[in-house]
Amino acid sequence: MFFSMIKLRQGIYPHDISHLARQSGYQTHQRIWNLFSDTPDRKRDFIYRHETSDGWPTFYTVSHRKPMDLHGIWEIALKKYNPILRPGQRLGFALRANPIRSRRDENAKQKRHDVVMEEKLKLKREGKKLELPDIVQKQGLGWLQERAESYGFSISANNVRVDGYQQHKLFKRNNIPIMFSTLDFNGILTVTEPDVFITKCLYTGFGPAKGFGCGLMLVRRI
Repeated sequence: MFFSMIKLRQGIYPHDISHLARQSGYQTHQRIWNLFSDTPDRKRDFIYRHETSDGWPTFYTVSHRKPMDLHGIWEIALKKYNPILRPGQRLGFALRANPIRSRRDENAKQKRHDVVMEEKLKLKREGKKLELPDIVQKQGLGWLQERAESYGFSISANNVRVDGYQQHKLFKRNNIPIMFSTLDFNGILTVTEPDVFITKCLYTGFGPAKGFGCGLMLVRRI
């Protein structure tokens, strides 16, 4: 596996920078895919996270293959990614994830529910009021805790902060909308099953919407 930090190359023309800044979310998504799509029928075998610093786009990726910049506009810092962890080890982590729960409706059709909006609407129906940051923290933390064990780690409520709730609406070229939401998680976790954590979480990604920049967990030793 490979871990890469991908930034715009120094000396790139201002016209190209302004062009990238004007692009939609879906076009940004396409740009990172282009670094890995060596064949037309290539399936996604990478996860990524998009950050912007002073208008300057940066991508972090975990991939089976090395990214290839065919247009010469990216600066790629790449290294082999082979974490060695032990049970009980504590790690600082940052994660951007798509917080949804899937349930079947009265017609047995499976539907995805945004945990934040679902709770907000529930409280509204009950005539109760809770500030959005409190809903985000409580529901996001619960969502992460429900899944942590199956991904090989555990968390404590006192060591995780949840914020940055956003709703995204991207448009393909045929104007079909893609809608999803994201939460940012930051804190400390404990590795319980290293092999599961590495292969299922760090290599494969956490939760859905991985094709749109969700699920890559950044970790550091503490």
